[in-house]
Amino acid sequence: MKILILNGPNLNRLGTRKPEIYGSKSMAQILLEIQQMWPDVHFVYQQSNHEGDLIDWIQDAAKPLQDGSSNLQVQGIVLNAGGYSHTSVALRDAVEESEVPVVEVHISDIKAREPFRQVSLLTDVCAHSIIGKGTDGYLKAVEWLLNN
Repeated sequence: MKILILNGPNLNRLGTRKPEIYGSKSMAQILLEIQQMWPDVHFVYQQSNHEGDLIDWIQDAAKPLQDGSSNLQVQGIVLNAGGYSHTSVALRDAVEESEVPVVEVHISDIKAREPFRQVSLLTDVCAHSIIGKGTDGYLKAVEWLLNN
């Protein structure tokens, strides 16, 4: 099984950016935990501050393998779209169109944040959402994908 983990803008600063909100773990630490928990799963991690990159990766995930089989490139996507969760109709459209199940992750509880962060355009088109569980949300998202 192959799972794609995608992070959006500013998440390259995870571990140092507002640790009181986003925690002090770096993404490298989170990825190490994930790989140790599920050593038989192949994880691919991508991060970009650019909306189009995220859209391209989501679209590419659903392409058949090069051997012509009907298998897809990945079997699930964990997506923390950062600020694009609240603003990007284009990203929403890519998730909605994806043949691959997408689990939305928000480290903080967006419902308890500023009004402009309280609505995610992605929630209703994702297979599942994990909100406000800290960086453990990534682990919970992988676990959900593996069990559903």
